[in-house]
Amino acid sequence: MIGSVASLGVPAAVPARGSDDPKKIHDAAQQFEALLIGQLLKTSREAGGSGWLGTGDDEAGETGLEMAEQQFAQMLAQRGGLGLARLVESGLRRGADAQSTTSSPPPPGPGGTAEVSGG
Repeated sequence: MIGSVASLGVPAAVPARGSDDPKKIHDAAQQFEALLIGQLLKTSREAGGSGWLGTGDDEAGETGLEMAEQQFAQMLAQRGGLGLARLVESGLRRGADAQSTTSSPPPPGPGGTAEVSGG
């Protein structure tokens, strides 16, 4: 089951509506991929037996495993991970580009000002 983003230690940084800053888009895509990788690791560990890093028999061991999973997921995502960040980033950029083209005023006419028809 998916918990909150804060419980995974991944900062929740989604670009604000209208934000088309490439760095913010890239960071948000990487953080999203890290979140998904972390969830995959956590689910596989909880599925049964010993986890991929050993057992979490006590609370300290469980916390250590969770921290290791978070760190591993973040590092994996920063280095290309599963390729999800690239896909998400491309989708967010297309969305930002589409939003900027629909909200921008029409280009100026030949005289440098917007053309007014009729008159």
